[in-house]
Amino acid sequence: MTTSVALGALKASIDRMPDPAGRTEAAALEAELATVHGVRHAIAVSSGTAALHTALIACNIGPGDEVLLPASTVIMTVSAVTAAGARPVFVDTAEDGRGMDLADVAAKTTGRTRAIVPVHLAGRTDGLLDLAAFAQSAGLQLVEDACQAQGSTTRGRAAGTVGSIGCFSLKDGKIISCGEGGYLLTDDDGLAARAAAYRTHWLTPAPGAPAASRRGMNYRLAEPLAALARHNLKDLDRALARRRDQTHRLYDLVGEIPGLTVHAPAPEDAPNGYSALWRVDLDRPRDFSTRLAEAGVANSVGTYRLRAAHQHPACQDLSPADCPRAAQAVDQMLAVTLQQQTTDTDLHHLAETIKHAAKTWTEGR
Repeated sequence: MTTSVALGALKASIDRMPDPAGRTEAAALEAELATVHGVRHAIAVSSGTAALHTALIACNIGPGDEVLLPASTVIMTVSAVTAAGARPVFVDTAEDGRGMDLADVAAKTTGRTRAIVPVHLAGRTDGLLDLAAFAQSAGLQLVEDACQAQGSTTRGRAAGTVGSIGCFSLKDGKIISCGEGGYLLTDDDGLAARAAAYRTHWLTPAPGAPAASRRGMNYRLAEPLAALARHNLKDLDRALARRRDQTHRLYDLVGEIPGLTVHAPAPEDAPNGYSALWRVDLDRPRDFSTRLAEAGVANSVGTYRLRAAHQHPACQDLSPADCPRAAQAVDQMLAVTLQQQTTDTDLHHLAETIKHAAKTWTEGR
């Protein structure tokens, strides 16, 4: 969305701002999100991390509980689990590099395990339905971190609607954004009521928990931001088609070059094109991603310093188990960040930069 359009939508939202007791824009956004995603409830919150934290609280997860999540995740997912008072347990990557290793999930499930949190990095939903089947058989909640997966599907099912509750981000760069914000999706009336109560200091009731009977947080989405999100939501189909087209266009422009392999999705998955994704089979792959970042190709490892969570300095107090396949998968991940405003000229520049970097890296220059 252009700056002028954004400012126009913001001014319009301020002009029709409701009284302090109402949340007209946020309530309308929730109704529209629920309709678009085909679920009973959407709950708007202030960020994707707030959505994850709220979802865990709504699932009654807290101190003494364990939550399984992929070691190949961002630190924000880990922070949401610890904020709920639970212990994150990191799961290794599957042998084929797609999603969480189900054998490791089963091995690390204990009597204290309450939930599994798959994380759809780069819009990928690898192995989600098998993981959902395991969670159901084990009596565990499945809380989807779909913050990068607006519009992704697996066997026709939308990311964020497969588990008990799905969590999304509206931060800039997402398929649909409003600067900062998030939302949750669920068909469970109880989860929705607890999430709505928690995000506003429990000023609204939930089943078995009257208003003001529990502590909550101020995770409300500001009305002007909700108005921007509504404005952008109208263009979801177009925005999704554009991001997918950008990703495939970049793949075509880069072509087949030694040392880079397109990380193709499984046949049943239709990712949203959040990032173009390759596996780096060059020496020192993390250094290669850093070189690309320095050359202007924003990517998860080189720009944002993504590393397997069990190796992250902020997670060492959790005494994490080693997850070697996850560490390798993250180190070899080249997830190139794209934006709605990325032009065809930009894509040509990105492709030429990637090809030149790979060629000179291979030649040792």
